[in-house]
Amino acid sequence: MILIDGSLGEGGGQVLRTTVGLAAHTGQAVRVENIRAGREKPGLLRQHLTAARAAAEICGGALEGDALGSTTLTFVPGPVRNGAFTFDIGSAGSATLVVQTVLPALLAAPGPSTLRVRGGTHNKASPPFHALEGMFFAALRAMGADVRASLGGWGFYPAGGGEVIVEVHPGPLRPAVWDERGPIAAVEAVAVVAGDVRIGVARREIAAIREIAPEAAGRVEVVASVGPGNAAWVRARCSPFDAVFTGFGAWRKPAEAVGAEAAQAFVAWRDAAVPVDEHLADQLLIPLALAGGGRFRTTRPSLHTTTNAEVISRLLPVTVSITEDEGAWSVAVSAR
Repeated sequence: MILIDGSLGEGGGQVLRTTVGLAAHTGQAVRVENIRAGREKPGLLRQHLTAARAAAEICGGALEGDALGSTTLTFVPGPVRNGAFTFDIGSAGSATLVVQTVLPALLAAPGPSTLRVRGGTHNKASPPFHALEGMFFAALRAMGADVRASLGGWGFYPAGGGEVIVEVHPGPLRPAVWDERGPIAAVEAVAVVAGDVRIGVARREIAAIREIAPEAAGRVEVVASVGPGNAAWVRARCSPFDAVFTGFGAWRKPAEAVGAEAAQAFVAWRDAAVPVDEHLADQLLIPLALAGGGRFRTTRPSLHTTTNAEVISRLLPVTVSITEDEGAWSVAVSAR
């Protein structure tokens, strides 16, 4: 059994998600202690609990310590199976993070699967659906995995109630090298509102985005959701895959701040001239590790990325190296 300290690096939920996801893929038994020790409220929240139970269901594994607030979890996985799976977080916890947790197992399944996860679809501090679909899944397809997603319903904090639907056709992942970014063909700005959030909020967000990134073509949408919500994002169409940068609405947060949040992140990535932004960087580590290697250039790696790299290297026979490269950073995954 492999022991992982949940206080590693940033000490957040990613340590748990990476551990149980890779354990389900490899069949290794794991024990995670000090879960989310770096957070104000340590232990398992609904999103983390759902992720662990989802991984166990997909591989017929056994869990010990799977309760809200638990700071220790033991997971003994069984053989991965394919099929149709539905998981409901029961809160606005991130549906996309649950998807990313179980994806390594589904990529190792003996056949195709359909995954439905209900919860939050556009949450701060997690990949919103449009970023997951536009960047991460596009990268997986470039590596040989046929993974496609659709939005079954919008879910915002605090009501949740959204749904992410993912179709997975497993296949061997190929190593990939993403050192260069192609020309930006188009830039889109989208602002959505739901519930009692007025459409004028979305219009102000688009105006704020275009003030910082005038090349962005903007549009606003009113979407259906079980509760109020708001998000705005900038999507750059380019190769090897699109880049998506999101700002999230919140109580008493000005619309202009939401738009600026998305636009400033886009401009920083645009001017850095790298293919991978800091958020996608940590997401790519697992598929590259499962493929046996690869490399990409990115902006300065976050603590989230370096933490994920350390956990992966403890669970898989790979080494992750991060080096500065002419003002950008090169991240390489290699077998050891």
